[in-house]
Amino acid sequence: MVLKIYFGDKPVFLCDEISPEIETYRHHPDVVFIDEVSHHAIKSLLHEIVKPDFHAGILFGDDLAKLKKMFWHHFIIVQAAGGLVQNKAGELLMILRRSKWDLPKGKLDEGESLEECAVREVQEETGLRKIQLQKHLLTTYHTYNEFGKHILKESWWYAMQAKKTEPLQPQTEEDIAEIEWVPVAFVEEKFHNTFPSVIDVINAFRGTSESL
Repeated sequence: MVLKIYFGDKPVFLCDEISPEIETYRHHPDVVFIDEVSHHAIKSLLHEIVKPDFHAGILFGDDLAKLKKMFWHHFIIVQAAGGLVQNKAGELLMILRRSKWDLPKGKLDEGESLEECAVREVQEETGLRKIQLQKHLLTTYHTYNEFGKHILKESWWYAMQAKKTEPLQPQTEEDIAEIEWVPVAFVEEKFHNTFPSVIDVINAFRGTSESL
């Protein structure tokens, strides 16, 4: 099994197996590969991954649950949820937030389920009201620094459906400037100006959309 955590555009993989993807990264000269499960090893990787010369990291161990627990120990964990919304024309809803194409999501409120959070955030950020929640697509992980603290955000993504005829209203207080229904056939045109985790969500959707 493999977990992927983004540090900006750089992925760090936690794994208990060497998959074909990991094998490809493993032999790249600019990848940090560590097969020692310890806090010292994790600190070493976190120190190296921020350097411009490195573009990925791999932490390998035979107990992924233990590895994840030790890695998570170095961060404040924030949970969030969001949605990849499709209409009956086969178009996907994307938002332009801070000049990057994104998907609606937000932080989990106290006492709220992840599914409730995902629907609420889509409603608040897009103006949609009648949303049909379908299935969990993917959980993505990315890190950032906030007021000197190291944050790891765990975002749960759900497939949803809504009608194209519903009015859209970007939540400007969340820096959303535009909302667009994008045909699936042309969604890759947005990939040059989005986040790698968003690409992962869309690719996960395209891999399962036949069964939705």
